[in-house]
Amino acid sequence: MAMKNKMIELIKSASQDKEKFKSLEKIYTLYEQLQYCENINEMANSLQDWLRDEYGVYDLKFSLFDMEQNINTLILQEGEEFFLDDNFSFYFIINTHTEVNAVVSFVAKSQEHYDKINKVYDCIDAAFFQISPILQNGIIKKYSIESSSVDSVTNVYNRKYLIKHINKIIHLSQKNENNITFLMVGIDHFKAVIDEFDYDIGDKVLIELAKVIHGNIKEFDIVARLTGDEFLVALVDANSSRNAEQIAQKIIDEFAKTQVVINEEKNQILKKTICVGISSYPQDSNTISQVLKNADSFLYEAKNNGRSKIAVYSQEEVSSIDLF
Repeated sequence: MAMKNKMIELIKSASQDKEKFKSLEKIYTLYEQLQYCENINEMANSLQDWLRDEYGVYDLKFSLFDMEQNINTLILQEGEEFFLDDNFSFYFIINTHTEVNAVVSFVAKSQEHYDKINKVYDCIDAAFFQISPILQNGIIKKYSIESSSVDSVTNVYNRKYLIKHINKIIHLSQKNENNITFLMVGIDHFKAVIDEFDYDIGDKVLIELAKVIHGNIKEFDIVARLTGDEFLVALVDANSSRNAEQIAQKIIDEFAKTQVVINEEKNQILKKTICVGISSYPQDSNTISQVLKNADSFLYEAKNNGRSKIAVYSQEEVSSIDLF
């Protein structure tokens, strides 16, 4: 309520005080900019631009703090590294009236700069109060999208997201005149893990596999968990089947060395292996559904050949398995 009263007083006095009018104008300039942002990342960038242009701030962090889970998520970091207890540092907690608050911290470059910012501290604080509802919507949108498109166990995309965005991947491929190569990845004898241990251990295996896959692909490639122990990787820039085979082999080799902790006290660990089926679009077919069928059937062919195997699609053996 105190901040609300400060805003009302600022608005009242702005008509007679030029400095307060300028402060109010700056606040609504930021408010207007944020209204056009599509997500919380764009909002963070717009806020950073505003602080830089209006107050000369270049070293900044924008993060989200989940009070319920005690998790801090960095959204944006610009400039040099700094800490909250550094000289000349500022931080603002933006209350979004949810369990997740936004935290903006930045540092002045000199004593003179610090004094200048400190002089207008109330104005910046009022700005953050004013933009809280917009940031709240951005945060809710972020977590809503993530919850509907990310697998809850492995934090990779889920089957629903992949199906929804597959046409975008095709468009990118056609625009760049590249093949998209799909790797269908499956864990060898995964059911045995569940039977011998439990689903929690199974989840640990899946999480480690997701980490290994992510560590061996580029940031614009896509990985999704389809069902059970199967993951689908879309290599957007794999210009040849050979390149895809090399990536698949790296994933196979690294995962085979990965140790999943079963019991810390007894130092009990588990190692698993994977197989990979490979097919490319439009090289192997001009329809994505057929390419995915190919990759899926050749995953099973790889598994039939043993552990840690790769099977690459050939026209002689066309799958009739429906993935979707």
